[in-house]
Amino acid sequence: MTNNKLTVISLGGSLIAPKEGFDIEFLKNFRDLIVKFIKNGHKFIIVCGGGQTARNYQSAARGAGELQADDIDWMGIHATRLNAHLMKTILRDYAHPIVIKNPTLKTEWDEQVLLAGGWKPGWSTDYDAVKLAELYGAKTLINMSNISYVYDDDPRANPEAKKIENISWSDFRKIVGDEWSPGANTPFDPVASKEAEKLGLKVIFVKGTELSEVKKAILGKDYLGTTIE
Repeated sequence: MTNNKLTVISLGGSLIAPKEGFDIEFLKNFRDLIVKFIKNGHKFIIVCGGGQTARNYQSAARGAGELQADDIDWMGIHATRLNAHLMKTILRDYAHPIVIKNPTLKTEWDEQVLLAGGWKPGWSTDYDAVKLAELYGAKTLINMSNISYVYDDDPRANPEAKKIENISWSDFRKIVGDEWSPGANTPFDPVASKEAEKLGLKVIFVKGTELSEVKKAILGKDYLGTTIE
């Protein structure tokens, strides 16, 4: 499976299930983009986040009673799996029929797309994406979310925060720290970052709704976004 035409995509839940409701146009255009690449010999592993679906369930549970960390995690995990099933359905003609849950167990797949959701409490979908890249020999992971760049601080809290176009893993990890918690608002999970650094994995951040930039990133061309390597 190892080849230059295998790309891992971490597809943010904010794109699949945004707060405002499903963006059908985005889902159609994303499918069209993936299919065009498939017809040119590309393969994809797409790991799906939980998005607003996860937050809605977590919020409802918090409103009705006390929550433990693993409760928050499991609701998020099941939301990612539901989103992965949605994407598998949209890409039915090209996708492996089973959504991957454990990113450390190798699956034999002949299809052009493998869909994955969350694994277990304590691990984010960022971590799952990194482990799947390792398992199948992918060298690049594209993180599609609702941001165009990584910043040196939270731009919502600090208007002086500076965007980053290129950064090393060691410098990036100084920004995000070493610990991850369910629902943490970091551009990439600190534990996954440590693993990616160890593997020498290139991670590209690009705004998911800018599919022309996603296309450039897949092709290895210049794009608007942040590269960590």
